This record gives sequence, structure tokens and C-alpha cells, in this order.
Amino acid sequence: MITLSSDFGSPYPAAMKGVILQTTDARLIDVTHELPRQDVRAAAFWCRETIPYFPSAVHVIVVDPGVGTDRDAIMIRVGDHALIGPDNGVLRPVARQLSEQLQDETMGLKNNIEYFRYEYTEPQSATFHGRDVFAPAAAAIHDCGIASVETLDAVTSVPATATVQCKFPSATIDADDTSATGEVLVIDDFGNIITNIPGSFLADRAGEMATVGTTTAEVTSTFADVDTGDPLLTVGSHGFVECDVNHGQGTEIFELEVKDTVQIRF
Repeated sequence: MITLSSDFGSPYPAAMKGVILQTTDARLIDVTHELPRQDVRAAAFWCRETIPYFPSAVHVIVVDPGVGTDRDAIMIRVGDHALIGPDNGVLRPVARQLSEQLQDETMGLKNNIEYFRYEYTEPQSATFHGRDVFAPAAAAIHDCGIASVETLDAVTSVPATATVQCKFPSATIDADDTSATGEVLVIDDFGNIITNIPGSFLADRAGEMATVGTTTAEVTSTFADVDTGDPLLTVGSHGFVECDVNHGQGTEIFELEVKDTVQIRF
């Protein structure tokens, strides 16, 4: 299996698939091609929340504002998964999540993330490395086998410190546990505002009222716990606090955008 994730929209991913299918019969799965345009951190977040649910596969992730520059192409192996994409940090959170899952399954196995540089010749286009670099790399990795990537002439092992890091900011919770300050990580297509405040901050507070900026919202476990159009605070499937509206856009009522500071006060 080869999965594909990008901010390409349509029709560019079709060219990537064509390149892969010229040399391999891999099963191709589109995770999404609607990642936030040129937003490496948001892409890393969404891929971290989706790709670890797949079985063994080669995963191509391309959100690449530096396409055509001297940034490297990298491959990260975590167990029986391989991640291929630009060396701009987009792969690192996914790799860490896969690593944590593998550690859980093997009762503490450490150092299970391996980093490789993928060398490529001058591509056909300086603006479409998804087609000209990463798609051929995915096909080559698939065909040689994830466990044998070292046999590829284009692959060179490198230390983790030689690759670009990507970490999400941490939220701050006051000592009295009545307020938390964080940041908006992403906003989904429903207008739900996903923060970096851990869901544990809302533990045992269902039904309580809190303020976010000038908006007062109820803490709930489901959207339907409040009337249509009312704001709410809840814990999303990713484990972070969300600022949402039942049948509405959280962005409109809370007036928050990606990377804005958000403070929740009880």
C-alpha cells in the first residue's frame, strides 16, 4: 500500500499516481489532497491524526513551500511504515506518533525511528517534486521492501539531528486549574477551532460555563448538549480542547484564527 497526502487539490495527484503505477502495482490510497496550503505545521497535525490508523504502508506526504530549493528529500522508517517527503518537518510528528504506538505494542521498544536522506537527480520540474521526486521514491521503496530500504542506491542513513524538526507549542495551565492559555493549532472544515490545550483541562467540568475572550461557552461532551447555534467547549477526537458551535462555525463566534492565542477561564 502507498498512501498519498498533499495540499495539491486537483488534478496534480493524478500525475503522481501515474508515475507510481508505471513501475509498481501498489494499492494507492488518497488520505487527502486538501491539507492547508503551504502550512507545514497544520499538515503535520492532520497527518499525525490520520496516517497512524493505516496498516503497513509507504506514506507520501507533500506540503512543500520550499520546492525547488536546496531542501532535502527524506525517508523515515518506523517499524513497518515508511514516510517519504520534503525535509521541512512535516514527517516528524507522524513518525513520533507511529513510534509511540510501536512502543506500546512492544512494551517499551526504544529508538525505533530511522532517518534516511533520499538523493535524487535533477527533476523534470522545479515546482512539482511530488511527481518527479517523491512518487518515484515511494514506488522504489515499495518495490524493494520497507525493511530493505538501505539497499537502494539513493538512500543514505542520517542522524535525526540532520533533519528539520517540527513540534507543536505547549499550553500553560494555571496552578489553580481555573484557566489555561494556548494556541489555535488548526481549524477544520466545520469551523471547529482545535487548540493545543489538553483535554484533561476540561475533565469533570461538563455543564460548567467558561469564557474564551469575550465569549461564554458551556463545557459539553457532545455538540447536541447545547442548542443549535450555541457555542461550546469540548474535547475532540485528537485529545485537545475545541471551541465549537453546534450546527455553526466556531470561527465566527469565537473570532479566532490559526496561531491565535486562546485563553479559557472558569
